[in-house]
Amino acid sequence: MMNSTQLTSFILAGYSDIGHLKYLYFIILTVLYVSIVFANTVLIVVICMERSLHEPMYLFLCSLFVNDLYGTTGLFPALMTHLVSDDHTVSTVCCYIQIFVLYTYGSTEFSNLAVMSYDRYLAICYPLQYNVIMTPSRVCILICVIWLYSFVKFSIQLSLTIRLRLCGNVIDKVYCDNYLVVKLACSTSDATVNNISGLCGIVLSVTVPLITIVFSYIKILTICLKSSIETRQKAFSTCSPHLASLLNFAFGCFLTLLQSRFDSPMRNVPTVLHTILSVYYLMCQPLLNPIVYGVRMAKIRQACKYILPVGKPTL
Repeated sequence: MMNSTQLTSFILAGYSDIGHLKYLYFIILTVLYVSIVFANTVLIVVICMERSLHEPMYLFLCSLFVNDLYGTTGLFPALMTHLVSDDHTVSTVCCYIQIFVLYTYGSTEFSNLAVMSYDRYLAICYPLQYNVIMTPSRVCILICVIWLYSFVKFSIQLSLTIRLRLCGNVIDKVYCDNYLVVKLACSTSDATVNNISGLCGIVLSVTVPLITIVFSYIKILTICLKSSIETRQKAFSTCSPHLASLLNFAFGCFLTLLQSRFDSPMRNVPTVLHTILSVYYLMCQPLLNPIVYGVRMAKIRQACKYILPVGKPTL
């Protein structure tokens, strides 16, 4: 029995012996990570540099891309290092930092998507009042609230985990997970406090954004049914990237929750597939966002052609 502050390291037991295949997986992860960093960084730079994109929707997108960089940086470097190493131990400090980054990433992503859905609701349902309601100062306040809310909420939750007395240090995953650390607690009563806190955190992180998203899309659908075909097409082209991103992230979170909280449905899943599914929302979401928004949104495409040197004629 020991306090978590007395532990020097955790062992990540999610890694299996895959022989020389680990080098192939390392190359795949490297290409994926570089692609994510490149795509998100390019779009952040384009939005910051192009004045025509200094509008609420694109500023929220910029926040989304920054969060994707933040989340993947919390996973990929450590994952790639452990993949080619025979030592799968991680220090307690690094483990808690990774937990903080990954959990705040998830909360910030969902909150950001919720605010974006509300922004689309205002733009479609109140086009004349939109610029009066969504002023630059309000946009900045909303972005700050999204990030601060996630950081403060999980700081409280993580502080409850750090105080626990642990009777083990083996985490059955390829990255550090708060729920699995709590399961190592010696005292059931201590763990109960964390489980209740974690459940409240999930409810707050999911329910509030979900209500905003459902409300916004019900209103958008109501307006579209009463409007012309041209208005419907415009609304669909505006909302389809957001819906694709939202559904993909919700699917990834569902897989992660299924694996962390319920063991039985995943028992017969092959180890490699199990690992891929556990990191799905951290790998696919940051890669999907720049693709769907960069390809589907005409103003971003045009800004990329204007700012980036690719395709420009040389003198």
